[in-house]
Amino acid sequence: MSRPVDNYEAAAAVTPSDTTVLDCEGFYVGGGGNVAIVAKRTPNATAVTLTGCLAGNVYRIACSKIMATNTTATNIVALY
Repeated sequence: MSRPVDNYEAAAAVTPSDTTVLDCEGFYVGGGGNVAIVAKRTPNATAVTLTGCLAGNVYRIACSKIMATNTTATNIVALY
């Protein structure tokens, strides 16, 4: 079972995509807004939108995708 960790070993800039699989353990939001994700253990790969994500925060949610649809936040960085 994958779960978010306190110390990340790698990071990569994210271009939100409805098809690209990231498999990240968390993500950083540089510019606030909404982030639509598919959590790693979500049944049927259903997306959920996290509204009002704040700039400068790390979200410790293991994601298989950060979706383009409904994502308005900017400068997102995947954490591995």
